[in-house]
Amino acid sequence: MQTREVDVVVVGAGPVGENVADRTTRGGLETVIVEAELVGGECSYWACMPSKALLRPGAALRAARAVAGVTGGELEPAAILARRDAFAAHWHDDGQVEWLRSAGIELIRGHGRIAGERVVRVTGEGGETELRARHAVVVATGSDARIPDTPGLHEARPWTSRHVTSVRQPPARLAVIGGGVVAVEAATFLHDLGSAVTVLSRGPLLRGMEPFAGEAVRDALRARGVEVREGASVASVERATEVRIALEGGGVVRADEVLVATGRAPRTEDLGLESIGLAQGAPIDVDDTLRSTRVPWLYAAGDANGRALLTHQGKYQARAAGEAIAARARGERIEGEGWTRHAAPADYDAVPQVVFTDPEVASIGITAAQARERGLPHRVIDYDLGSIAGAGLVADDYAGRVRAIVDEDRHVLVGLTLVGAGVGEMLHAATIAVVGEVPLERLWHAVPSYPTVSEFWLRLLEEYGL
Repeated sequence: MQTREVDVVVVGAGPVGENVADRTTRGGLETVIVEAELVGGECSYWACMPSKALLRPGAALRAARAVAGVTGGELEPAAILARRDAFAAHWHDDGQVEWLRSAGIELIRGHGRIAGERVVRVTGEGGETELRARHAVVVATGSDARIPDTPGLHEARPWTSRHVTSVRQPPARLAVIGGGVVAVEAATFLHDLGSAVTVLSRGPLLRGMEPFAGEAVRDALRARGVEVREGASVASVERATEVRIALEGGGVVRADEVLVATGRAPRTEDLGLESIGLAQGAPIDVDDTLRSTRVPWLYAAGDANGRALLTHQGKYQARAAGEAIAARARGERIEGEGWTRHAAPADYDAVPQVVFTDPEVASIGITAAQARERGLPHRVIDYDLGSIAGAGLVADDYAGRVRAIVDEDRHVLVGLTLVGAGVGEMLHAATIAVVGEVPLERLWHAVPSYPTVSEFWLRLLEEYGL
């Protein structure tokens, strides 16, 4: 076994691990990154990039058809899948590996496991390598799809998000178990590719967001021919010549494939965490600098810590973790909380998210229900996006809605949800307003360009009384 000493070892070379390694390397620390699969991780090959490549053609076609004067146009599944393949780099990581090399980050391919204090053992094709970190070990291993213990489900060989985003031949019939982001996005693009889709959700779609968001997505899916069953609980699953899904209370759904989209679990099962007194298969508890609350040399960024399972939020954590590791290695005493470059306080109430369905859903901050649960003095302001002049130029029958949550004590925006075509590109202004705690009286002077849909900001402020 080869033994080496380096400054920092990062386990996981997805976008989170890459960002940590980039920051520590920039900070002058010799950094080695360990990866057992493709460099670039889940987002590059089986999540963000391929799924959005699959979603965009249908959305673009519907956007064009929503304007008088545009006729014709059709979707070509083979071309859509080929475009998806290009965005997934044909599942080759040469470009990502080259980026690591150009950034001065060493890659070791293999499975890394913690084997004691600051020790990571890597098992790969070339044998075993023991890495000893002078300063920090970072876990950036992401997450896996969670498969419920429903009778027969595991034996039925269900699809997960990996299968659906890398699909080569869309099934004639697809059943989707779940009602979250993966479920509704997959239902959208598989229907566009020609599959007959049935969504089985135990509760309302997009539960946890403002209720009108899930309702709008549900209604749009149904209008396009997707069968959506809310309140459907799966009792058992069986695969023979087809997949048979028995529902609690009676009824059977038949499909050629079944996609399970019921959440994700941190990929911490086989990392050797037990060797340092931490639980396997559970999120690693960290402080705002992403350092373990129990092991001072261990950091966890991204899905592995369970704080906010979104790629952009994981990259944000990675930048903070890398800066904190480099600063501590220099002997600097850093603040462990607050809005500094070494911390990630936005994980709590300033997490932006876009659901790339049609209509899109975009949100930042807290919902009205969360404000009520916290006893926060607040005001809810709703506005019809379709009544904005610019919206009528985007689509002849533009339908959409915006909801703002205002902290009445501080007169600042603490939450905003948008539903409508193209709203994902409008979200960052709200993110800045929430993070910056911009007083509404000051936002009055941020004049939206006319005629854009962003004029909703003016309407919201007028509804507030400014």
